[in-house]
Amino acid sequence: MYERAAAAPSAPVSLVHMDEGRALWLGARGYLASHNGGAPVYLVGLYGKFRLRMRGGDWRLCRAAVIPPGLWHELDFFGEPFAALYLEPNVGGAESLFPFLREKDAADGVAFGAPDEVDLMRSLYERPDGERAAGLQLDDLLAFSNKIADAAPIDPRLRAVVDFLQAHCEDLTPVADLAGRVGLSGSRFQHLFTAQIGAPFRRYRAWNRLRSACRALARGQSVTMAALEAGFFDSAHLAHEFRKTFGSTPSAQGKQATHLGAIR
Repeated sequence: MYERAAAAPSAPVSLVHMDEGRALWLGARGYLASHNGGAPVYLVGLYGKFRLRMRGGDWRLCRAAVIPPGLWHELDFFGEPFAALYLEPNVGGAESLFPFLREKDAADGVAFGAPDEVDLMRSLYERPDGERAAGLQLDDLLAFSNKIADAAPIDPRLRAVVDFLQAHCEDLTPVADLAGRVGLSGSRFQHLFTAQIGAPFRRYRAWNRLRSACRALARGQSVTMAALEAGFFDSAHLAHEFRKTFGSTPSAQGKQATHLGAIR
């Protein structure tokens, strides 16, 4: 039976930290409809458990989980605060998040376990200067986890394309042309990309554009302006991708008062 746990009275409604390789969201939400992300994510309930259900499966009550990109799932946080940490390929993959779990077990491609970093995440959420402290705390946390994970670096040709997309989120160059720029055939490029990045190229490109729009929304831009600047056709196009990736709408996200850290 889930026991409701109240957040600290001084805690913000939500806190956002986004930079070139990481996105951290701390806040309270309820049910998030079926969705799949374009980057691996570490989820942890700050004060209690949440529910997770993979497509076609049963609900599972858990305290922390690492979900690789591309897996359809639903979430229910019961209106309670949680942390979501997403990593970009230039920082690490799902294996860089596994050290945050103790007593791990896996099901349907998802790793579950007891959270090792819940105290840190809860502290960032509760402390008045949490948004300013988040960057340095994440630096230390990921340096430690990457050392333990000892993950293989991604192919430098793929990294060059990822770096290009992050600098030009609105770019729609055909995949064959991008592959040719780094000396690969289109089919070989897409095979390598999915194997090493964890998501198909087109899914990652959509994720990258959505991430840019999220940064704009966090800065206070309207949904329409955020959509156009990130290369979406219009706000409806952005809303569709947002629901597909996060299980909610940009307007629902924007209704929450947000404390901002680094938004670059």
